[in-house]
Amino acid sequence: MKENLEPSTALAPVPVVLVSCGTMGEANICTIAWTGVLNSNPPLVYVSIRPSRHSYDIIKQSGEFVINLPNEELAYQTDYCGTKSGSKEDKFETAGLTKEASTLVKAPAIAECPINLECKLVEIKEFPSHHMFIGEIISVKADKNLVDEKGKIDYLDGNLLAYVGNNYVVANNKVASRGICLQ
Repeated sequence: MKENLEPSTALAPVPVVLVSCGTMGEANICTIAWTGVLNSNPPLVYVSIRPSRHSYDIIKQSGEFVINLPNEELAYQTDYCGTKSGSKEDKFETAGLTKEASTLVKAPAIAECPINLECKLVEIKEFPSHHMFIGEIISVKADKNLVDEKGKIDYLDGNLLAYVGNNYVVANNKVASRGICLQ
């Protein structure tokens, strides 16, 4: 039997990402669990950010950002970057993360993250609590050990983090192969 609950943001698990923005000289990182894919061609993604957050104005003004996918080894840094404000400190420095030059945007990627998605801002959708920054992925970088011979990323081997009800979990357990119902 199920219990009827009040409407809430009960969708879980969701990916958790580190969004970097700014420039190599002056950058910020914010932790976002309200993110996802919107379209495949062109590849569009979104991150939802409160207007009061430090990264909000940086992304709005620069028109670009990098979605960095953290792995299990970065759980502490991911949580840290979600609890501190970049207006008061350099989170790259205090979290012990390394700025890495991006290929097509000025915003730095996070070197320790196994996958980096460079995004150009396409649109901002305003909602009451958060604004959705829609970005087109214009470059993808992935650790070589995660890329197969066909150029596809094996996400499960990356031990990527997901967010489930105030907890971080690792997405690394293959339950069923793709197309199991088509066999």
